Amino acid sequence: MIELSIKRPSLLVVFFSILAVLGVASYNSLSYELMPKFSSPVLTITTFYPGASPAEVENSVSREIEDALSTLEKLTDVRSTSIESFSIVILQFEQDAKVELLLQDAQRKLDAIAAKLPEDADPPTISKFSADDFPIMSIGASSTLPGGEFYDLMEDRIKPQLASLTGVGEINLLGGQEKEVQVNVRKDHLEQYGISILQVVQAVQMSNLDFPTGKIKNNERQILIRLAGKFQTIEDLRQVVVTTNREGAPIRLYEIAEVRETQKEVEDLNRVDGKNSFGMSILKQSDANAVDVSNAIKSKLKELEAQYPEASLQFTIASNSSDFTLDAVKAVQHDLVLSIVLVALVMLLFLHSFRNAVIVMLAIPASLVSAVIAMYVLGYTFNLMTLLAMSLVIGILVDDSIVVLENIFRHLEMGKDSRKAAIVGSNEIFLTALSITAVLVVVFLPLVITGGIVGNILRQFAVVVALSTAMSLLVSYTLAPTLASRFSKLEKFNEKTIGGFIFGNFEKGIRRLSHAYGGWLAWALRHKTVTLAVIAGLFFSSLLLVTKGYIGSAFIKQGDRGEFIVQMELSKDATIQQTNRATQIAEEYLLSKPEVTGVFTTVGRQTGLLSGGQKSPNLAEMTIKLMDKEKRSHPTSLYSVQIRNELDAILPGVDIKSSEVSFFGGANDAPIQVIIGNTDYQSAISYSNKMLEKLKTIEGTLEAELSLEEGNPEISVEVDRTRMAELGLNIGMVGATLQAAYSGNTDAEFRTGGKEYDINIKLDAFDRNAPSDIANLTLMNNKGKLIRLNQFAAIRETTGPARLERLNRIPSVTVKSKVLGQSSGTVGAALQQWVAENPPPSGTKINYEGDLRRQSESFGSLGTAFLVSFIFVYLILVALYDSYVYPFVVMFSIPVGLCGALLALALTLETLNIFSILGIIMLNGLVSKNAILLVDFANQAKAEGMKTTQALIQAGMVRLRPILMTTLALVVGMVPIALAKGAGAEWKNGLAWALIGGLLSSMVLTLFIVPVLYQVVDNIKDFFSRRKGNGGSNHTPEDAAAVSSTMLTAD
Repeated sequence: MIELSIKRPSLLVVFFSILAVLGVASYNSLSYELMPKFSSPVLTITTFYPGASPAEVENSVSREIEDALSTLEKLTDVRSTSIESFSIVILQFEQDAKVELLLQDAQRKLDAIAAKLPEDADPPTISKFSADDFPIMSIGASSTLPGGEFYDLMEDRIKPQLASLTGVGEINLLGGQEKEVQVNVRKDHLEQYGISILQVVQAVQMSNLDFPTGKIKNNERQILIRLAGKFQTIEDLRQVVVTTNREGAPIRLYEIAEVRETQKEVEDLNRVDGKNSFGMSILKQSDANAVDVSNAIKSKLKELEAQYPEASLQFTIASNSSDFTLDAVKAVQHDLVLSIVLVALVMLLFLHSFRNAVIVMLAIPASLVSAVIAMYVLGYTFNLMTLLAMSLVIGILVDDSIVVLENIFRHLEMGKDSRKAAIVGSNEIFLTALSITAVLVVVFLPLVITGGIVGNILRQFAVVVALSTAMSLLVSYTLAPTLASRFSKLEKFNEKTIGGFIFGNFEKGIRRLSHAYGGWLAWALRHKTVTLAVIAGLFFSSLLLVTKGYIGSAFIKQGDRGEFIVQMELSKDATIQQTNRATQIAEEYLLSKPEVTGVFTTVGRQTGLLSGGQKSPNLAEMTIKLMDKEKRSHPTSLYSVQIRNELDAILPGVDIKSSEVSFFGGANDAPIQVIIGNTDYQSAISYSNKMLEKLKTIEGTLEAELSLEEGNPEISVEVDRTRMAELGLNIGMVGATLQAAYSGNTDAEFRTGGKEYDINIKLDAFDRNAPSDIANLTLMNNKGKLIRLNQFAAIRETTGPARLERLNRIPSVTVKSKVLGQSSGTVGAALQQWVAENPPPSGTKINYEGDLRRQSESFGSLGTAFLVSFIFVYLILVALYDSYVYPFVVMFSIPVGLCGALLALALTLETLNIFSILGIIMLNGLVSKNAILLVDFANQAKAEGMKTTQALIQAGMVRLRPILMTTLALVVGMVPIALAKGAGAEWKNGLAWALIGGLLSSMVLTLFIVPVLYQVVDNIKDFFSRRKGNGGSNHTPEDAAAVSSTMLTAD
């Protein structure tokens, strides 16, 4: 292949031209997103049961769903949360579960139990977890139109036009007041005419019907007959005859109720920067690109503003996840370009000419083009992981070309012509370069096949690195030798020029370092025990950095997106007006802060996986955008806590929480979550309280609390069933009457202008504002007599739980906490140690969720990947050396690389997370490269008749230059990533620092430990050879001194 490339360069021109064309086409077809698409083996079932208490929701809905779905295959955990009007059941499956099939099975089981669920409950909605389930944009709209007309405009005109855009999925409207026709029934009039509210409901419904009644036919035509009984005007509704009095005169609706066309009661409010608005939360389709969808929406919003000038329509984009995506992508692209420039400078410094540097640097575009083509074929995108892979791989891509070109130059220095030097030099080191590349590629294979969330996040990274690295080998044995045979030549320095002066002195420095290293290595070979002891001491000392807590652990380092969420909760009996007033005070304070650039407010609901999307008048949420982090004195995590403390002082009595925006959007869940379940609920509560007290004492915890919420105000209506039956009533009649009176009945609709609005029939607000009103509510029995509720029922004001949880079908409580100033792994470890020292009562089950669960699963997967890659590297080396012993010599370079990686993480205050551990896994292949270069040359020298000691010193001195060149190229290429400060930088800094520290420590220590261990192995082999009578290498410890003296005097 090498000779063919040199003899027929036109083949290379054709091949790489085709590659370039395909690469450009693929590049233009790839889209952008923040992270690779992935889903988790989780199903969520939500059920809306309006007006039901948490206890009723649990008994009637959550338990039924749990029992029905607990037979699904590969199910590991069932969690349910029951809150007012909502049931949320979460099913966790094994990582290899086929979620699509399980979703279908779950739907069939839910359909089978539909008859067991309450009639008033909506059908359960089942969905799988996906990153696409989170909004990509939050938009506020304002207009001069009246509230009802504005709602109609948004619902009927704006929303459909936005939904028609390619890639737009679900659009949720926030705030706004829909029109409705209210029928406010006066209780005193009902009593006056002897009517119950159920009669009013039935009369309205029976008077608002269209009937297809058949058709008339003759020989010439047929005509449908339709009874047009729907209300045409509000007056039609007012004139409905509810009943007749004793004299037979009709009693019409307007006589007992106020009928008016108005707006629904306010359930939630939305504001942008303190100004009232109509909110929109937009989700994209699963296969759509967030950046493309966002751009399309922006263009459409401008069109819509111009389309409705009479409405003075204005849109404000409060948050756009694609902005952060593009910022993160641009930051990585900047790092990539900077890495290429720095690596090029290193190549220029070592190779002394632009010509030679260009030959090596051509491996970068040629290899990355192939990676871009593969990304297009595999359906990947430009995201944080693929672009990070391209940035990190820059220094790796030039490795093979460096090794090949350096060996070609060695043969040029021997006097060979450039063509022969290119062929001989390339062939001589082919197996070594192949092994280096193979070792790097196999390190990433376990990550490609790893399952779970780690595999989903890192798979594209691993594929891009592996493919581009494999392509760099092809480039190094086709393009590099061909160009070297035609353009490379030995450089002669003219020290009178600036370049000559720099290159000349650099070469002198390399030679002096090489000679000095020869002396140091000779000393190490004479003092093997001391050398090994020092290196072992360094290795075990580095491990203490982890065990002693100098390096914390976390699932993933939280990035600074410049956004955080403030959630407010007032007392359970607070009205939405009270919540709104408190929120306005908080908004005004926030907008006065110079760091705050925007506030998106929702009153009446909060986000979060377990919020169920329910509306509650005592809740509010504000999403705060901050100026760029370069312009701020505090990171978002610290600033959000500071704001929370300040708001606490301004709004006493309001429960205020702050949280950074999560990885996908919405409030970030507490990283520390421990679920305690026990059939004895009080036992679970007791132990959870003890755990909570301990958690509050652990350094770094913030907002530690229990999920248990008490104090939900309720009015309990306890009926005497015997007395109720005696009075001619049944529980169904009582429930329907109470529901109609206090919740309203909206089964009937009023049609106008082609649109239907609810007709809401309920008691007038004056008659339903005190608990005593419930006792005096009248019901009509089966004999037509009015009966007061207090004649057969006791009405009591009580409190009940606001939230009920179950784990695997037993009652549970969650202890949770946020973390500040400490890693979640460190806090979690302290808590787990307390649990070990204070075991829970018998029958108690403890589940660690949140970051603790994700960290445990991901670290286990990465540990397995590390072990598998270690085995793969060993097998490659066995094939290279045809020995089962010498590979261990090479692989001792891996633990010495770990020394530097851990030290770098400790010095830069980074944690052990999935990205920094990924860097440590990469070291498996990267640090082995230096050892392979040393061992391979030593084997060649021994094969030519050199003694082991002499071969090792010569290998070290000759290979020092390519080792320095390849290692420094890698390190310098990663410096921009390690020092990055842009969007998403926090996720990649630890990875780069682990690689830099590991590569530098390995470069230094490998140069000593590998030769020493090589000689130890040879000594052992010689010992057994002499025992068998086969002689041996016959070298003595004194050989090192003699050889080093000879090598140092030779120049």
